[in-house]
Amino acid sequence: MAYEIKRFPFDGTVDADGHILEPPDLWENYLEDKYRERALRIQVDDDGLEYLEIAGVPSKRTRKGSLSIMGAMGEENLKPSPDRRYADSFPFGAADPIERVSLLDQENLERALLYPTIGLLWECELTDPELSLAYCRAYNRWIADFCRDTNGRLVPIAQLTLLDPDGSTAELERAVKDGCKGAWVNPFNHNKVIHGDAQHDGLFAKCCELDVPLAIHPTFTPHGAAEGIFEWPREGRAWGEAIWLRSLTQQVLISFMSLGTLDRFPNLKLGILEVGSGWIGALLDRLDAYADALNYPTNRRKASDYFRDQCFISGDPDETAAPHIIDHVGADNFMWATDYPHPDHPHTWVDDLTRYANALAPEVRAKVLGDNVKRIYGLT
Repeated sequence: MAYEIKRFPFDGTVDADGHILEPPDLWENYLEDKYRERALRIQVDDDGLEYLEIAGVPSKRTRKGSLSIMGAMGEENLKPSPDRRYADSFPFGAADPIERVSLLDQENLERALLYPTIGLLWECELTDPELSLAYCRAYNRWIADFCRDTNGRLVPIAQLTLLDPDGSTAELERAVKDGCKGAWVNPFNHNKVIHGDAQHDGLFAKCCELDVPLAIHPTFTPHGAAEGIFEWPREGRAWGEAIWLRSLTQQVLISFMSLGTLDRFPNLKLGILEVGSGWIGALLDRLDAYADALNYPTNRRKASDYFRDQCFISGDPDETAAPHIIDHVGADNFMWATDYPHPDHPHTWVDDLTRYANALAPEVRAKVLGDNVKRIYGLT
């Protein structure tokens, strides 16, 4: 099924979280020589199914034959098959910068911030800090090159790893000099150190120094939904995993407030991506009520004030509660995203986002559709 291209009716709109499908040989071409033998690769097994190889070892978390699904459009393409290959499944604009800019023009999008696809799959299985950082560097070099000649229409965002906070701090500076406009990390940490911990302060300080946002983006995780508490049957597990990813991200967000991180770094801009946005009002209400009732944490701002002052969140076009939450939380803190070309959003987003936008006052609409992301990421 081809992706149906429609034109969005509002000008100045920016996709805060689009994706690309990386070339299979990205890491072989962009890794430093000493790491090349352990590059991320796509291999084929005896049954003809592709699989992801991480540091020379077949991935256990990424199902064999599933890589071609990453850009699949239509339910008929969502089952693994030896007849489909990842590199043959790229929809229009998913792997070519000229095509992606053309897609933006056809959909009336001003810009798109870009995040990876294969880059979301590997870190849950790799615990080597040095190689993890090397994988990030390779991707960051490539995405900067991918976006370089698009006159700012495609915006590269650097991938970092908390396995090596100091190395990621240095890589952030290098990547920003190379054109990246911000950075992201996953919502877990193999070291089991929560994100807002002072052990990561060097990275936060560098974000402030360079005036770039740091976002939390979901990835494959080392643990399943409610692992150790429930044994989810395969049927229905996807819903459980979706809630698990959101709860991980919520813990990360709370850590920046409860551990005083946003007080130590009052200029840090912290983002939450791809876990919806309508829930944020209820979470902040609960945290504020907890603080009022128990005076905890002491001598700190309310969670809602932290969020309004320093945080932002990107939601989905098909959300129905989010337009009613924005005014309560703060219109300066919301963005939207296509997630294109990932299969959990296989239809055009235009109709959904038009309904979403029409529910907003004109001045709020302009902020949510594009002005907020341009201001926060310094896009001129």
